[in-house]
Amino acid sequence: MTQEEAAAFCAQLTAAVLAQSKRDKDEIIAKLEEKGSQREETETQSQFLEFTAKEISKMPKEIRKEFRTCGLRAHIRKRVRGNSVNYEIRCRRQGYNISASGVTVEEAKDRFIERLNEIKNGGKDAPNVPNVPTNFDAFALYYFENYRKRKVTAATYESDFRRLKGNILPHFGNVPIKKISPGDCQNLIDKISNAGKGKTSEEVFSLLNCIFKYAIKFRLTDRNPLDVVIRDRHERQHGKALTKEEEKRLLAQTPEPYKTIFAIGLYTGLRPNEYGTIRISCSMIYARNSKRKNGKEETKRIPITPMLRPYLQGVPAVIKPTRGQLVYWFKRLFGNDHKLYDLRTTFYTRCKECGVSEAARNEFVGHSLGALGNAYTDLSDEYLKKEGEKLCY
Repeated sequence: MTQEEAAAFCAQLTAAVLAQSKRDKDEIIAKLEEKGSQREETETQSQFLEFTAKEISKMPKEIRKEFRTCGLRAHIRKRVRGNSVNYEIRCRRQGYNISASGVTVEEAKDRFIERLNEIKNGGKDAPNVPNVPTNFDAFALYYFENYRKRKVTAATYESDFRRLKGNILPHFGNVPIKKISPGDCQNLIDKISNAGKGKTSEEVFSLLNCIFKYAIKFRLTDRNPLDVVIRDRHERQHGKALTKEEEKRLLAQTPEPYKTIFAIGLYTGLRPNEYGTIRISCSMIYARNSKRKNGKEETKRIPITPMLRPYLQGVPAVIKPTRGQLVYWFKRLFGNDHKLYDLRTTFYTRCKECGVSEAARNEFVGHSLGALGNAYTDLSDEYLKKEGEKLCY
């Protein structure tokens, strides 16, 4: 309040006291209350606050990525009390309730970052998430039930859970997560690798990495022991296409209904775990694309090609194959020379040999075209059927 405003306020207050009539006194007091209410604290609407890369680098290591990717966001609001200005930064997400203030935005940011670093030492603003187990075996099961189940397909979840029960839980047991050392993890990875299971070793490493990152978010540990673990990169073996003679032998020596499923695998390029989602129309085969994450549903469209048409006479619209029997008949014919997934490799190879366009091939097998390609590409059934007719050899 300025000197002039203060003098005017005193004069009006004196007039109210000296006013002879109650009516005059009430009018003066009402005007004073109205002016006083205008001087009360005002706040601007809170907005998202962006931190610079330098500011984020001062935050605790385990939550820097959250702020970079907006997994955690802070709001800022400006508070005015008369002639004083104050800025408040607040974050209320993922169990955090952090608040810091300053007379400038920079000062508020510095204090907010200080509060974040206090959390690392178990400060009062640390997230409160009750009933989270602290031992490895219980927490790993908690992670699978509350997070992984929602992020991966059912088939992936089952295979991951088998690795957890068969390889990981027997090794770590109920040891507290914060007591697991890099050496403990190195011993497990080396044990699996030395047994000649390079692919399993890589998958176990990836799964453990997810579990420890999840534990860091819950403040059960402040570091990931896998950061210093050395592992040999597994060289993945790509599929091997069947020869045309092997194709003929597969379809000639396999009984129904497995012959039909093998024909569909050969001439659609479906993944084995997609066979159970097959739906047949008069000219197209539809199946769920199993390689879409985060619960996203996508249906693949593959035309019934000249190679497949003879094997679908009188076949029901929906087919539910038994994977065990398919593997049995496949191994009976080819032993270890081929795996069931090679039918997909064969289909893609034959499409290229027959001149099927790349766009149609990718649509058939369910390959992603990238964010831009997926957003601006929508191939018609007519185009796919025309390209599918080329698969004739």
